[in-house]
Amino acid sequence: MPLYLSRFSYTPETWARLIGHPEDRAQAAQSYIESVGGNLHGFWYAFGTHDGYNLWEAPDNVSMASVALAISGGGALSLFETTVLLTVDETMEALRTAEQVQYRAPGA
Repeated sequence: MPLYLSRFSYTPETWARLIGHPEDRAQAAQSYIESVGGNLHGFWYAFGTHDGYNLWEAPDNVSMASVALAISGGGALSLFETTVLLTVDETMEALRTAEQVQYRAPGA
């Protein structure tokens, strides 16, 4: 199954709610991805540009998009970005296939 890296940031209101009522949001994230047949491989909070990161595994892009849309539509986040991760083998295949693409630079 494909892997996905998500970066998220909470709204100030969400942080205030979590301060008043702390809860383990990794458990919630686990239930979201399991509802589409996937797995949560990690949930981390961070200092910096983003408040946290998730590493997910989902059956396909549509399944992951469904989870991302549901989370984004919930209103608790000010930012939610997801990146599809490629394995080394997938990247090697893409590199070999790229040779067949007849790219032409703009203006060339």
